Amino acid sequence: MATLKVPSQTPSAAEDAEQLQKAFKGWGTNEALIISILAHRNAAQRKLIREVYASTYGEDLLKALDKELSSDFERAVLLWTLTPAERDAYLANEATKRFTSSNWVLMEIACTRSSLELFAVKQAYHARYKKSLEEDKKSIHFFAVQHFLCNVLAIHDMVYCFALILDFLQLLVPLVSTFRYEGDEVNTLLAKSEAKILHEKISDKKYNDEEVIRIISTRSKAQLNATLNHYNNAFGNAINKNLKVDPNDDFLKLLRATIKCLTCPEKYFEKLLRLAINKLGTDEWALTRVVTTRAEVDMQRIKEEYHKRNSVTLEKAIAGDTSGDYEKMLLSLIGHGDA
Repeated sequence: MATLKVPSQTPSAAEDAEQLQKAFKGWGTNEALIISILAHRNAAQRKLIREVYASTYGEDLLKALDKELSSDFERAVLLWTLTPAERDAYLANEATKRFTSSNWVLMEIACTRSSLELFAVKQAYHARYKKSLEEDKKSIHFFAVQHFLCNVLAIHDMVYCFALILDFLQLLVPLVSTFRYEGDEVNTLLAKSEAKILHEKISDKKYNDEEVIRIISTRSKAQLNATLNHYNNAFGNAINKNLKVDPNDDFLKLLRATIKCLTCPEKYFEKLLRLAINKLGTDEWALTRVVTTRAEVDMQRIKEEYHKRNSVTLEKAIAGDTSGDYEKMLLSLIGHGDA
């Protein structure tokens, strides 16, 4: 359900590299040419173009793009040009330095990538930053997070503040560390017993209980869906509805987002886009991240969900909230226009 449009007959990587090099020459950069190439090549093709460009011109294509482009358009092109694993590693590292209550990038990556994809992300992270993603998640720039929670959110109770940080890490670390089973096999008896466990813990308001964390962070998506379906049937409410007892509780927000990412990612990303494109101003960071990470995965489903939820197409929403080459790049990636 990707929206990326790749021509049936594409030029060779050498031809693409040559055209990109031409786009950088002269008095001004040919942004339209860059979009026409990179926004219509899949991950394997983009990787090969980078390799050929480096061997032919002695420069990393990413560095060349960085010199020629600027602002949100530059970020979109650079993120898109990275391999999916490199991109996720970069976003994960960035997230540890820009930790906010509305930007659950770490959880998002852990929950919406397959086990093999997540393993590749951790390899890319280690290669680029010379440390493990788990190591950075555990530290997660602890005092920066503390500053955010205590000052930006005006949390003055230091004991509560530290407890909240530990709750976040208690969920995030196992999410990124687990190698989930990816198959469709489901244990019905286990689903029923774990639905009961979840209901008991939530009823007792033990939201950060190790059993809750274990079930959500380790079970396959098929098994978790079966458990949550039984939860709904047996106890009369969807689990996320029962987790809305305190809409302002930041840990519960993260927990609900985690469950949504694992069970219906298109709804999670639709909401992210809806919040990014609003009358108070565009969140270009979130918009760029969703488009560049989902264009080759499930953007078609996200577009359908967006249209159903907002009565306007995502193309129209993006066109109304962005402009210039940035707009053209995003629209190309979500399948607007011909390849």
